[in-house]
Amino acid sequence: MTGKLPPLRLVAGADAAYVKSKGKAYAAVAVMSLPEFRIIEEATAIVPLRFPYVPGLLSFREAPVLLSAFRKLRHRPDAVIFDAQGYAHPRRLGLASHMGLVLDLPTAGCAKSRLIGEHVEPGARAGSSAPLLDAGERIGSVLRTRKGVKPLFVSVGHRLSLKAAEELVLRCVNRYRLPEPIRQAHRIVTALSKRDDI
Repeated sequence: MTGKLPPLRLVAGADAAYVKSKGKAYAAVAVMSLPEFRIIEEATAIVPLRFPYVPGLLSFREAPVLLSAFRKLRHRPDAVIFDAQGYAHPRRLGLASHMGLVLDLPTAGCAKSRLIGEHVEPGARAGSSAPLLDAGERIGSVLRTRKGVKPLFVSVGHRLSLKAAEELVLRCVNRYRLPEPIRQAHRIVTALSKRDDI
């Protein structure tokens, strides 16, 4: 977890979704160029939903469909941001960490909500952060990506330090609260799940 941020040319964002009535899991990966924020490649996957929802075991539910999408990529990203937790997890191995290990890529978790830990509110300006603590251990950062918006919960995934994970997220923020790669991945997977026929 001491890795520095590598030179960034291509950054991927990954997100997954489910439609319980269809019994399917959906995933999207958006690979974007920096600093242009141009989508270089998109990959999607649909697989049968086989693992039940169990708090703290999201990897076993989402990893199969995400890996199916990653296998379709022609471009290898320099780093990946997951709309999920990394080290900020009860077992210290959330989806962003799990996927980083499997893919052998630098990864960061960037979640919209807190899973565990306590924190104070970070400063109001963009780039302000506060430690996310669990039983006295720092497990992540509460990071404000833009002035006047709710902060995000950033944690180490794989091969990145916490400082590098924060830097990765901030470098991928464009006009919105969410880093652009996961914002685009969310857009793609939402459209995919809505248009998929039963």
